[in-house]
Amino acid sequence: MESTSSLPADLTDLTLVQARSGLEQGTFSPTELVQAHLDRLEKADALNAFITKTPDLALAQAERAEKRLRDRTHGPLEGIPLGIKDLFCTEGVETTAASRILKGFIPPYESTVTDKLFQAGAVMLGKTNLDEFAMGSSNKTSAAGPCLNPWRRAGDDEALVPGGSSGGSASAVSARLVLGATGTDTGGSIRQPAAFCGIVGLKPTYGRCSRWGIVAFASSLDQAGPMTRTVHDAAVMLRAMAGHDPRDSTSAPVEVPNYEAALTGDIRGLRVGLPREYRPDGLDPEMAALWDKGAQMLRDAGAEVVEVSLPHTRYALATYYIVAPAEASSNLARYDGVRYGLRVEGASLDEMYCKTRAAGFGSEVRRRILIGTYALSAGYYDAYYLKAQRVRARIADDFRQAFRDVDVLLTPTTPTAAFGLNETIDDPITMYLNDVFTVPTSLAGLPGLSIPVGLSSKGLPIGLQLIGRHFDEETVLNAGLVLERAAAFTHRPAFLTDTGEA
Repeated sequence: MESTSSLPADLTDLTLVQARSGLEQGTFSPTELVQAHLDRLEKADALNAFITKTPDLALAQAERAEKRLRDRTHGPLEGIPLGIKDLFCTEGVETTAASRILKGFIPPYESTVTDKLFQAGAVMLGKTNLDEFAMGSSNKTSAAGPCLNPWRRAGDDEALVPGGSSGGSASAVSARLVLGATGTDTGGSIRQPAAFCGIVGLKPTYGRCSRWGIVAFASSLDQAGPMTRTVHDAAVMLRAMAGHDPRDSTSAPVEVPNYEAALTGDIRGLRVGLPREYRPDGLDPEMAALWDKGAQMLRDAGAEVVEVSLPHTRYALATYYIVAPAEASSNLARYDGVRYGLRVEGASLDEMYCKTRAAGFGSEVRRRILIGTYALSAGYYDAYYLKAQRVRARIADDFRQAFRDVDVLLTPTTPTAAFGLNETIDDPITMYLNDVFTVPTSLAGLPGLSIPVGLSSKGLPIGLQLIGRHFDEETVLNAGLVLERAAAFTHRPAFLTDTGEA
């Protein structure tokens, strides 16, 4: 247990594990902890990290947490303030997926992941911003407006993107608005924004966390995961979120380990693979240097680092942008103006469909629906979708072959640090390339963890990614802990300085 003597004076500077310790020891109350974060949240409107704030609900949950702590019937996240990505259905609280088509939708049920978090005692401060229907790498496609990264380049006040699609969650955690947040990852939507915002982001194995009650993008890829400021915090959150759910046919009936117990910090003898295909011509020299530095950190801790090959990596991005839009076009067919959400009346049923979807969906969502519908259409299904599925199987086999020789893989998380809000806005292909290092892991359904390990020459965080075997989040988290300790990343975003929190 953390010693309360080492706790920072500002409650919003606590890690999740530190806060848990302080609450259990009675150093401060859940209401005090939650109110401190609500006060910080009120100063952070410029970030646009939240679509919906729920302060009254948060304080009511904090009061219930106080009673359970007094009665010693508390859960592992009792009184911990979290942000919930606005893709998770929350009973009685508006859930929009950052889309006009779901404006005003209030779910009559709770997603499995948020239900588990609330059962563990977590407190919800609100619903965080995201790219519309989780489609994007910048958080600029949100109908609620773009979320901003709390970081700035050294000597430059230009607003930066937080990454996407879980940009609101990443920004909120980085700016100390919450102690942790939920994200979802389809092709890198937890790991890429975590890297851009200098936090820890974990995409668990596909099937580790239930998808029930999460607004679907691509059903064979979507996976919920935690976004926190430390690896230990991520381990705590994941244990509360994970577990088999009979309501989700893709939920794996496997035991959830004690991830905290796996954090030994001992990786002597661990074999770490460096995929040679992740070092293409033109890789940012800063990224390459930090990757080499991360590999040396693991060597210094007793790991053996070797080069491996993932030969089908070059096809991963093209494969993803056939499979994911195809599944999206099927999933988003349910938004037709008939049962819930936006409806724009027309002279006929077909006209109502057309007007509703044209008004409700943003340009990126429409683009992916069109791509996916084309790939699934008669005459093109075999040429595109089935071929992509065969290539996907080859990509997964590459990982299986590599894991015969190594225990984890180490790669960059992103090809660059965070970019400006107004950069690459008209170039969707360049935007898609942000996921070049994260997509292969998603296609193979493997766990991936992004850890901040340094700053670029312009003072922006850079992350490295650890990839593990199916359902071996324990090894990934333990190696991540070692990397985190060696990197000693204690840098703070400009937002905290600008608000007098230096």
